[in-house]
Amino acid sequence: MKKLIVASNNEHKIMEIREILKSFPIEIISLKEAGIYIDIDENGSTFMENAHIKATEIYKRVKDCMVMADDSGLMVEVLGGEPGVYSARYSGEHGNDKKNNEKLLRKLKGMNIEEKKAKFVCAVELIFDNNNIINVQGEVSGYIIEEERGKDGFGYDPIFYVPQFKKTFAEMTSQEKNSISHRGKALKILQEKLKELI
Repeated sequence: MKKLIVASNNEHKIMEIREILKSFPIEIISLKEAGIYIDIDENGSTFMENAHIKATEIYKRVKDCMVMADDSGLMVEVLGGEPGVYSARYSGEHGNDKKNNEKLLRKLKGMNIEEKKAKFVCAVELIFDNNNIINVQGEVSGYIIEEERGKDGFGYDPIFYVPQFKKTFAEMTSQEKNSISHRGKALKILQEKLKELI
């Protein structure tokens, strides 16, 4: 069985990817499970640039494995696309979901729901081998609400509201979220491209 190393140790993300790509005969493992411990400086100005930086850095270190990296984040229209590529470290502390959410809500305080349009973006690069590299991107639109709702999900999920479901990402089941999420959409496009190679 072919191995796919995902350039992440985020358990939520790995679970989502395993769920969405479960029909393929591939073993999906995290960096930690692959025994890779490196810090990669994600200094790109777009999500796709960061996905490329991560994927190529990891691919240099592995043999006979596919590598996949994604970079995703939230973009709020009225804030000129913030937090964007800084989504995970918006508050200045990497991966502190609570502080990131609090900072965003502070910046949007007093605005009505229509002014708080936002979208999640996910850019993915999969290096199949030296000759085959797949790049895909998925997006989902919604609004930022004033207080956190829901117990599932991670990151900005509790404040990202999707009118179609009348729920935040954090209130959805994993099946609901994967059916419309930015990562779900990107991975569905990836699935089609992967079928041509596997």
